[in-house]
Amino acid sequence: MDNFKMNFGSYKHSTGEYYLSNVRMGLLVAMFSIGCAIGGLLFARFADTLGRRLAIVIVVLVYMVGAIIQISSNHKWYQYFIGKIIYGLGAGGCSVLCPMLLSEIAPTDLRGGLVSLYQLNMTFGIFLGYCSVYGTRKYDNTAQWRVPLGLCFLWALIIIIGMLLVPESPRYLIECERHEEARASIAKINKVSPEDPWVLKQADEINAGVLAQRELGEASWKELFSVKTKVLQRLITGILVQTFLQLTGENYFFFYGTTIFKSVGLTDGFETSIVLGTVNFFSTIIAVMVVDKIGRRKCLLFGAAGMMACMVIFASIGVKCLYPHGQDGPSSKGAGNAMIVFTCFYIFCFATTWAPVAYIVVAESFPSKVKSRAMSISTACNWLWQFLIGFFTPFITGSIHFYYGYVFVGCLVAMFLYVFFFLPETIGLSLEEIQLLYEEGVKPWKSASWVPPSKRGIPAEERKTEKKDWKKFLKFPKGSN
Repeated sequence: MDNFKMNFGSYKHSTGEYYLSNVRMGLLVAMFSIGCAIGGLLFARFADTLGRRLAIVIVVLVYMVGAIIQISSNHKWYQYFIGKIIYGLGAGGCSVLCPMLLSEIAPTDLRGGLVSLYQLNMTFGIFLGYCSVYGTRKYDNTAQWRVPLGLCFLWALIIIIGMLLVPESPRYLIECERHEEARASIAKINKVSPEDPWVLKQADEINAGVLAQRELGEASWKELFSVKTKVLQRLITGILVQTFLQLTGENYFFFYGTTIFKSVGLTDGFETSIVLGTVNFFSTIIAVMVVDKIGRRKCLLFGAAGMMACMVIFASIGVKCLYPHGQDGPSSKGAGNAMIVFTCFYIFCFATTWAPVAYIVVAESFPSKVKSRAMSISTACNWLWQFLIGFFTPFITGSIHFYYGYVFVGCLVAMFLYVFFFLPETIGLSLEEIQLLYEEGVKPWKSASWVPPSKRGIPAEERKTEKKDWKKFLKFPKGSN
């Protein structure tokens, strides 16, 4: 935005227009990710000491402080820079705590879909962000960039109010010996009476899992590296899945998409953002509906394969066809159109698979005893790689142009192989059953057919009738408010 560049840019073109250097722009954009990484590590422990809901309220308040610092900045780019980091602290805390709460309050058969809603609303927020800056881009004063930042307070207030309405995690309540509240929480989540036998059974299973973890001693950072309990194996999985989430190359498209779209006449970068944001948002809706039907492994495998095909075609057209007369010559409109199409296909493959499922895998893989620590480390790796890609992409693309896409192709091949050989299927399993799955050492490619010990005597058809669906979950019981 012109006013933003005038306030925080210290460089002028020969035309007299202000601009931000690559280093300053990289820092202002990418340091948010560093703040997120620190915030995830710093605030995750609040979930164990204060509860999931209160911890989320605290990190949202931190987020609001960061927004205030940014909005009040004037001609001091480092003040905005500091506000961006604090902003990231709050967002990073949410990226750990929100999936954690969702995974622990969700009915087993809807857990993937509910955690996917976290990603869906994140893409919706990104889309609204694009729309807000599009609407203020022609203002001629600081309202141009302060109004979009100020709108962030609305969503922060919605989260804080929402935390007063949602139930606390039953697992956290049982860990705190608040068993009656835990049963009430389970009953509220599933819309049944607290005295229902099913509620008592669920509470007993959670309590048994908590007691089993306590027998192993107090949680410590050392336990994250335990081979005996398979925590280390799951920590490596969490780290790699969150790392691969960035190495898919999705931020490469969001950084370089403007240049590609310019080649076919769409010169307004704000319009470009809205196009990409729209595809991203509506594609994620599909993920919410299918992730608990297809399964985690298939989603990740299909997604990696689809993105790999799109990236190969995209990079090859960019290298061979986009600029037939060299980088300084005119671009090929046909090649540009083809690249836009495969950019949208790529975002579709990403948004329907890896974008939500990576958070699902991390949210449901760890035992409650070390969950906050393991999730914070895994998610921190996501933000760290987002920083690296966000900061260095402008420099790399300036040097090797579309050859950069082949780097991500190699990463996508590695992702496919890792998921196939090392990531077990957890669809339809409770968090306690996932613990048993890892302890039994089931081969990942055979895990889809694994049956928990408590259900091995039940015919497959009867197990299917126990499943919940969205229609039943969203229907309020008669007489309720």
